[in-house]
Amino acid sequence: MASRNQELFERSQRRIPGGVNSPVRAFKAVGGTPVFCKRGQGPRFWDADDKPYIDYVGSWGPLILGHAHPEVVAAVQEAAARGLSFGAPTEQELEIAELLCELVPSMEQVRLVSSGTEATMSAIRLARGFTGRSRIVKFEGCYHGHADSLLVKAGSGALTFGQPSSAGIPPEAAAHTLVLEYNNAEALEQTFAQGGRDIAAVIVEPVAGNMNLILPRPDFLKVLRDLCSAHGSVLIFDEVMTGFRVGLGGAQAYFGITPDLTTLGKVIGGGMPVGAFGGRRDIMQCIAPLGPVYQAGTLSGNPVAVAAGLATLRLVQAPGFYDRLAASTRQLTEGLAVAARTAGTPFSAQAIGGMFGLYFRASPPQSYAEVMECDKEAFNLFFHAMLEEGVYFAPSAFEAGFVSAAHGPDELAATVAAANRVLARGRR
Repeated sequence: MASRNQELFERSQRRIPGGVNSPVRAFKAVGGTPVFCKRGQGPRFWDADDKPYIDYVGSWGPLILGHAHPEVVAAVQEAAARGLSFGAPTEQELEIAELLCELVPSMEQVRLVSSGTEATMSAIRLARGFTGRSRIVKFEGCYHGHADSLLVKAGSGALTFGQPSSAGIPPEAAAHTLVLEYNNAEALEQTFAQGGRDIAAVIVEPVAGNMNLILPRPDFLKVLRDLCSAHGSVLIFDEVMTGFRVGLGGAQAYFGITPDLTTLGKVIGGGMPVGAFGGRRDIMQCIAPLGPVYQAGTLSGNPVAVAAGLATLRLVQAPGFYDRLAASTRQLTEGLAVAARTAGTPFSAQAIGGMFGLYFRASPPQSYAEVMECDKEAFNLFFHAMLEEGVYFAPSAFEAGFVSAAHGPDELAATVAAANRVLARGRR
């Protein structure tokens, strides 16, 4: 007898391409039938068959408080009762803008949008308009949304211009995007030495989270900051994932590096679709209606989404919040590592704030090339076995995971116990 998940997936494929509205949800990387979510509460969600799962995806990061936090839900309900959308300014938009600038001091001004992709796309346009230059530098394995100029892959060498990695993108749209190896400071220095005067901006995930979790080497972000300053290029930190996830001020506060522009999303919407970009006042004032760089959005600053974000951002400021979150995340990764060692499985893990990475590899990778050395098949087997145990990790070996404040000792212990059973079976 087919499960409800299977029935829904079969129906979805008839009306929705691939049966999903975002590719990774299709389980194509791991195989099998996607889990259709029915409801969530705290650290868990229940699927269409009413099976509960301990959730380490958390809507890909924004649910830092867990599912359906009562204060966030109440804020959304109150905002919805006042009106779903106005297409005109609201006081709440101002409140969240002021709060973001207070919590992320590099942001002197900020503009709200509706998604992380929209934030990064707008930041790139703004950097080009501010500098009068066209060339953009990004890093292999870093994902910044699906805008044409950013959806590119590396060529055969560090200085090879990117080619589109998606059909439908004209080569000329990617012609000004240069792709370098993440964590390679020497390649950065060579690139700027050869053509720094032409580089409008460098955009980077200060902690990469879209090729699994990759931490920056000690010198990488500092070299990047120094080079951009020396050549008049705009440094953009894509903190859509890391913002308010690795700490209250984001990765820039954690590592002590100040970008010129920052893009945000996920946590600042508390589970609702919100994004933002902001930074230096002189750059931000190039945006219309003050300047010549056009950007607009009918639903930008949507009052219901802003209410969820405000409620979330107020709660994460509680004393000790991030210390407790980081401790829980380390408890998870250390427990999984011990389980793997006991089973004799090549495995490593690492964490920062409420983010973590799991790798079927002896040590954590530091670049896209090293990520590709991980045992993808071992991960796929582990993923499905843990799913059977009621633990939901990201359905891809190349995605970071997330712990919420709702994950307590019981959930963490249950997860590690499940991993011990799964990995022990694999040893046999």
